[in-house]
Amino acid sequence: MRTRLQGLAKELSCIGDVRGLGAMVAFELVKDPKTKEPDAELTAAVLTHAETRGLILLSCGTAANVVRLLAPLTIPDAVLEEGLGILAAALRDACGRASTRAVA
Repeated sequence: MRTRLQGLAKELSCIGDVRGLGAMVAFELVKDPKTKEPDAELTAAVLTHAETRGLILLSCGTAANVVRLLAPLTIPDAVLEEGLGILAAALRDACGRASTRAVA
């Protein structure tokens, strides 16, 4: 999960950090990659986009801009890949719309 999220962080500037210990991984969504200003609104949008695709996520953190992932250790590879694919699509969708709003 961490490798996949780190790849997305290189692609999407809205991901300010990817971190975790063991099986628990989290990523932080930010308004600006330099200032790392938290973006709770974008986080809510990512959760909504993911839910419409069948993936339920929860935000956490003091600024409500972190998404924490903890898949069961017995998760089949295909199911994990499906979930990460949905997450990637939700991030691209929400972050792309945020970028469009910032330019407009």
